[in-house]
Amino acid sequence: MHSRRAGGLALLGALAVPGLAAHADEVTICYNYGCYARAPVDYSAQQLAALQRELAAAGDAATEREAIAEVVGRMYAIAGEQTPVWRDRGGNYADGGENGKMDCIDHSTNTTAFLRLLQTHGWLRYHEVLEPLMRRRFFFGEHWAARIRERETQKVYIVDSWFFDNGHPAAVLPLEDWLAGKTPNVQ
Repeated sequence: MHSRRAGGLALLGALAVPGLAAHADEVTICYNYGCYARAPVDYSAQQLAALQRELAAAGDAATEREAIAEVVGRMYAIAGEQTPVWRDRGGNYADGGENGKMDCIDHSTNTTAFLRLLQTHGWLRYHEVLEPLMRRRFFFGEHWAARIRERETQKVYIVDSWFFDNGHPAAVLPLEDWLAGKTPNVQ
C-alpha cells in the first residue's frame, strides 16, 4: 500500500511539471444551441505554444486583433477534434440539426472562454477580455458576441465566430460597426 501511495504521489508530482502533463489546459465549451450540451477540450502544451507564437508575433493592437481572429479559429478547430462542434456551420440554419451545432450564445460563451485562457497566460498584450454582449436589431432578434477592449485606446471590438464554419478565423469588428448591424463578408 505504501509503495502504491508513493507511486501515486510521484505521478502527481510529474503531472505538475510543465510539459509532462497529459494536457496543458482544459476549457469547457458548450454547443447545441443555448449551451444545452457541454464538453471539456484539452489544449496540449504544443498546441498552446503555437497559439502563443502567433499572438507574440503581433507588434501592435491591430495585428494582435488579426492574430486573435486566427487563434480563435484554431481553438475551435482543436475543439472540433474532441467534440461534435466540427459539424457547426456558419449562422443558425446550415447545421441541419446536427449534434455539435452552435448558435450565437454558444459562440459568444466559447470565444470568451478561449480569450480568457489566452489572457490568463498573459498572451494578450494589447487587449483585455470583456463579458459577451447582446445586440438587438429591429425585429430580427438578438445576437451575442465576445468582446475585447484595446488597452491603450479603450476602444471595444467584437470577436464573433458565429458567422463561419468551425475552424474559420473569427470576425473582429469595432463595437460601433457591430451594433449598427455590420457583418463580415461571408461566402
